[in-house]
Order: sequence, then structure tokens, then C-alpha cells
Amino acid sequence: MSQLKGIHHVTAITSSAERNYHFFTYTLGMRLVKKTVNQDDIQTYHLFFADDEGNPGTDMTFFDFPGIPKGEHGTNEIYRTAFRVPSDDAMEYWQKRFERLEVQHGGIEAQFGKQVINFSDFDDQKYQLISDEGNQGVKSGIPWQNGPVPLNYAITGLGPIHIRISNFDFFKKVLEQVLNFNQIANNDSHYLFEVGEGGNGAQIIVEHNTDLPEGRQGYGTVHHVAFRVEDRAALEEWINYLPTFGLQTSGFVDRFFFQSLYARVAPQILFEWATDGPGFMGDEPYETLGEKLSLPPFLEPKREQIEASVRPIDTVRSTIDFKKE
Repeated sequence: MSQLKGIHHVTAITSSAERNYHFFTYTLGMRLVKKTVNQDDIQTYHLFFADDEGNPGTDMTFFDFPGIPKGEHGTNEIYRTAFRVPSDDAMEYWQKRFERLEVQHGGIEAQFGKQVINFSDFDDQKYQLISDEGNQGVKSGIPWQNGPVPLNYAITGLGPIHIRISNFDFFKKVLEQVLNFNQIANNDSHYLFEVGEGGNGAQIIVEHNTDLPEGRQGYGTVHHVAFRVEDRAALEEWINYLPTFGLQTSGFVDRFFFQSLYARVAPQILFEWATDGPGFMGDEPYETLGEKLSLPPFLEPKREQIEASVRPIDTVRSTIDFKKE
């Protein structure tokens, strides 16, 4: 089997695409690399925030399903998404930035030997910053060169994904025996797993939690997490392999920007396998990534219908001279 290469992306749900765009652009300093629609629900925006070039392993994406209720955090939930920053010094910068911008956060803490800051947004979506100080393993991405955060402090990619689970023994078997993760540490009810080259970009933190009620999906919660595979050939291996363990899958799905496979690996836990390419640079120039509504070729014939159903959002940044602060 071709091994998973690490985290590819995380997709969550927001109550407001506009507020979401503002938070990720102006507060977190991540680059909107694609403004498109949910290919299965074309009246819903799908926004992709990533590093400077939209590299795999760096993007957090959002749906804004019309009328969806607020989600509830609990067990059996992909609970928190981490973002990598270059150093412990960067953590000091971000703590001050969050205080100045009135972002709800918990201050600098230690987690499996790394400095972290837990924080949340206007939807109570749960995030974390994690320091890459001394990190080894999957390389991170490139900070947004023209964004508002100084480059030596800026977010460069995705870090460990936090999952709460009630049946830990079952989930551990799925991770180790099906997906080839290795448990490398634990702290009370929290267990650290990694895959491939390991490090912050290829880790999952699993919290064994039987006390909380089950989480309920809605805005403010994660929809799914995707893991990297090299190419279509590697994806086909997984398509053939997963059913041998009794997992039902979506089969091959062409998302244009990458190719995918989906499987629910535990109650309410949806995993995706996604290829590293083609990526986000093929249909827009680097200078104006994410500024226009981008549609895959199979949705282009519906452009007029789609543009009439989604409200306009101004995402032009190429004309803005961001002051790094």
C-alpha cells in the first residue's frame, strides 16, 4: 500500500462566508487561494485558505450551508484544527496579536513537548497554533508573502488534528491496522499518532472521551479531514484496499483541484483521501488567486445559474497593500 503522506486539508462549516473570509485573511493572515462552490450543493460557497501557493497540507476550507443550525461540540467529533507557525518566538507574537484583536484564546501551553495556543472564532470553531520549533517530518508550506503577518511569524500549514472518540480501542485499530498510523505518545486520555514522515504535519491527537454527549454537526464544527496521497495510482490502491476491511467508500471522486475518496471510519468521523495535485494554480494566475468565482469545467455550463444563487463576496486583495504588523 502507498502510505499516507500527512494531512491534506480540513473542511469545516461556517455561519458566514463573509466573516470567515475576513477572519482568515485579516486576523490569521492565510491566503484565500480558491473561491468556488460545494460541488454537491452548488448554492453553497466553498472557500479554501492556504499558504502562499495553495500547497497540499496547508489548506483549511469552509462550506456555508444556507440555514444550517449551530453545531454542538462533543465526543465522536473532529474537534480542533491546528496550524503550524515557525517557532516559539512566533507563539509570543500570536498571543499578543490575539489579545490586540480580541480573539478568544487560552494562552501559550505545552502539548506533547510543543508550545500551542488554543483559540476559537466567531462560530466557536476550535483551532490551535502549534510551534514548529525542533519539529522534524513533513515540511510545511510557504507563508502568504503579501499578507498582514510578518513572514517569520506567519502560519505555514496544518498541524495535528484533534479527534474526540468514545470507542477508543476500535478507532486505534482503524488508525494502526488500516491506515498505518503509529502511536508515539500519550498523556492521560490523549494519544498522539503519526503517519508517513511524521511531525506536526502528519499527526492526529485522539482524546478518549465517554463523558460528553455526541457532537452534532452544524456551523462551528468540522465536516471532514483529508489525508495526502501522491497521485491517482495511489488513490486507486486505497479504493481497492479499504473495502477489504469492511469500510464503505464513496469510490473515486474528481474534485478537479485534486482527486478524492471518502470513508466514514468511526461514528460521525469522515476521512478523505486526496491527491497532491493538480492543485489550485491551474485556472487562475498567482497574483489574483481566489479573487474570482472559480468553477471546475464540469460546472462551467451552470455558471450563470450558480452566480445567480450565491451572493457576491468581494475577495480582491491584489490591490491592497497589507501592512505587516
